[in-house]
Amino acid sequence: MNTASPSPAADPARTTPPLTLCELTDPGTPGWESHSPFCLKVHRALGVAALRYTRRHAERPDQHRGVNATGQVPVLLVGDEAVADSTAILHRINALSGDALLRGLDAKGRAAAWCWEELADTSLNGFVVASRWADSRNWEAVRQAYFGSAPAPVRAVLGAVLRRRVIAGLVARDVWRRGPEACWSRFERLVDALEAQAPTQGFWLGEHPGVADVSLFGQLHALRSPLSPWQRETLAARPRLWAWLDRVALASRPAEDR
Repeated sequence: MNTASPSPAADPARTTPPLTLCELTDPGTPGWESHSPFCLKVHRALGVAALRYTRRHAERPDQHRGVNATGQVPVLLVGDEAVADSTAILHRINALSGDALLRGLDAKGRAAAWCWEELADTSLNGFVVASRWADSRNWEAVRQAYFGSAPAPVRAVLGAVLRRRVIAGLVARDVWRRGPEACWSRFERLVDALEAQAPTQGFWLGEHPGVADVSLFGQLHALRSPLSPWQRETLAARPRLWAWLDRVALASRPAEDR
């Protein structure tokens, strides 16, 4: 699609060093390259930029400590250089692709793009985490997806321990402090606001997909996955937002799938 092509000033595939995305195991669900919304964001940014890359999987984030001392994913290897943190990775992808992720935007539009990226990474991500670890309606599916390959006793104990730890973190972030009803009421208000902002055609900040699109998409599309059916239904009830998500899904396909 023309809307997903990089700037015609250069062919990034010919000028960039080899790219490798370090991440967790592919969930095997068509349309979702990763359970991680941050890895999903980077996959889709690479797709918008039409950059080809290989994937390096691990069962746990700490297995990538050799390229990121924090043991977190995603990490993008640009040749031998490791770029960690999804925001830093988007900046690097944009530079490698001749400004493909901020294409057509003036200074105000560029600032808006990074503001939307921040909202996605902070506010929206809290709801993704809550949907998987705190929402009892989803927990059994999440536990099976995350720990299904572990022996049953390990799966039961490890899942419970990590769940308590993550919920404590959600309380500290003020996502789950007042419990599920307050959390999901806030979520519905936020998606109502996003529905009002969603473009009826094109992309979030114009005719080309970019930083704002892949950042919001990473979190919202994660909520459309089979791990969170209630949240998926909530998004499906917002037709403008849902249609925009479908447009981004199509425009950000990996380069080799076009």
